[in-house]
Amino acid sequence: MANPKFQLKDAKIILGSSSMARRKILQEMGFDFTVMAADIDEMSIRREKPEDLVLALAEAKADAIVSRLGIQGHKEENAHPTLLLTADTVVVYEGMIREKPSSKEEARHFVKGYSGGCAVVVGSVVVTNLSTGSRKQGWDKSEIDDGVTLNVAGGLMLEHPLTAPFVDTVIGTPDGVMGLSKSLTQKLLEESLQS
Repeated sequence: MANPKFQLKDAKIILGSSSMARRKILQEMGFDFTVMAADIDEMSIRREKPEDLVLALAEAKADAIVSRLGIQGHKEENAHPTLLLTADTVVVYEGMIREKPSSKEEARHFVKGYSGGCAVVVGSVVVTNLSTGSRKQGWDKSEIDDGVTLNVAGGLMLEHPLTAPFVDTVIGTPDGVMGLSKSLTQKLLEESLQS
C-alpha cells in the first residue's frame, strides 16, 4: 500500500495526452502537470463496445509512456508519487463508434449527420501510479443533442464557439464531452494514492 502521508498535492502529475482540451480541464482543476504524449497507432486497437475501446486506448497510451520512461518494476514506497493520467474519447452516433475524422470530408459528413440527432460521448480516464505500479481506471458517458464537428473524437467539439447555438442539451458534464471528466479524474487520482 502507498504511504498514507502523501496527498494529491504531493504528487507529480504527467498528462499523457496532447489534447489542448484535456490540458485546459486539468488546469481548471488546479493541478500542476507536465505533458508527455503517447505515440500509438490507435486504429490498430479495436473493441466492439465503446467503453472497452476507450479503456483499451487509454491503457495503451499509458503502457507506451511507461515504456518510454523506462520504468521497470516499482520504486520505493516512500518516494513522492508520480501519477500518469491518460484518457480517450469516442462518440457513438446511431450505434456507430466515431473517432477523430480522417479528413475534412469525413468531418463534414459527421456534422451533417448530427443535425437533429443525439450523440453519446464515451470517455475514459486511466491513472497509473508510477511509484507503486498500481492502475485505476474508469469511464463515463454524456449525451449531446446536436453539435459542431472539428478535429476531435467523432468530430464533436462542444467548446468550439460555433457549437453553442446548435447544442440543445448536454446530459452529463461538459468536461466529459471535452475529453476529461473532472469528477472521474479527481476520484481516480485520489484512489491511485491509496494502493
